[in-house]
Amino acid sequence: LIFCDPENGWNEIIAEDTLRCEGFPAREWEKILRKDIFWGEEMLDDCVIEPYFNVPYVFDESDWGMHETMIGGEDGGSYVWDAPLKSYNDLDKLHFPVITVDYEGTDTLVSIASDIFDGILTVRGYHHQTHKVFEGELSGNWWWSMGMTWTLSRIRGLEQIMYDCYDHPDELHRLMGILRDGTCAKLDFLESNCLLRLNNNGTYVGSGGFGWTAELPQKDFEGEKVRTVDMWGFAESQETSAWSSEMFAEFIFPYQLSVLERFGLNCYGCCEPLDTRWEIIKDIPRLRRVSVSPWSDLQEMADKLEDKYIYSMKPTPVDLAVPVMDENLVRSKIRKALKITRNCRVEIVMKDNETIGNNPRNVINWCRIAREEADAL
Repeated sequence: LIFCDPENGWNEIIAEDTLRCEGFPAREWEKILRKDIFWGEEMLDDCVIEPYFNVPYVFDESDWGMHETMIGGEDGGSYVWDAPLKSYNDLDKLHFPVITVDYEGTDTLVSIASDIFDGILTVRGYHHQTHKVFEGELSGNWWWSMGMTWTLSRIRGLEQIMYDCYDHPDELHRLMGILRDGTCAKLDFLESNCLLRLNNNGTYVGSGGFGWTAELPQKDFEGEKVRTVDMWGFAESQETSAWSSEMFAEFIFPYQLSVLERFGLNCYGCCEPLDTRWEIIKDIPRLRRVSVSPWSDLQEMADKLEDKYIYSMKPTPVDLAVPVMDENLVRSKIRKALKITRNCRVEIVMKDNETIGNNPRNVINWCRIAREEADAL
């Protein structure tokens, strides 16, 4: 399976000065539709273009009682941050995030979308004031990862949490416990308020890929209230890539496991190499999709995953970050990788593109080459 999401490279495919719409939400909606057109007519990967227009909930989510101060980062550049939790004596200042759903604002967007796309696309949504149900109901994207180490590093500091393993192990465990309990409380809130939606379809799940599966929802699903057990879950821990597997197993994984146990199927991993962590993460219940990043040993991961999991291969985006892509180089890398993974269940996902060299042909040609090499197996 071939999938390409150029991410920041979309800004070089659909530049702001080419948009014809004005104001919010029109310009954002134009981007969504033009991406689908580019996927379907030019990129020609395996992204399924459906006749729906999804309107997510309008909502606000508070922080954990502390918030980092960003330094730099203008125009997408590099940045650092000043972490707020200077001392573990201040742990009691943390609180669980609170989600506030703007039902009136959501209704307004659903109404606008239904008027605009009437007879063209089916709007997925639920109008709370009129109680009118639109096919498929509303889509909700409440999280990306349940890994928690992104939040951990923002609150305490990326370098500091490494020291904490030695200097403050008990306090670090306590902090991870707070993050776990807060994450579970968020899931409880969404579940009890019927705000979750199935992601066993064209929904982007994990760190690249889609949710298509016949294994979800559960057999006892009644068609209305979606539970976490009816959904894909996902976690990763890129921020602890430099940690030993033993430290990861002690300080991070048990807390992630408590969250992932709630889900019907699970994905794990993003950019971090999982070669040394496989013996740990393989204990995740109902694990189906495993990320194999550019920093992973392809052969070792092929030996570990075999045909029992989705081998989610992430080729390096560096090869596309030039004005003219070296097609021979790209082809040789993909061909070698596919030979290594011949006995695996493979999806090839091109993502994490900060730039595509201002040349949209790079992603088009990458998809063509990947398809040719896959078909040639």
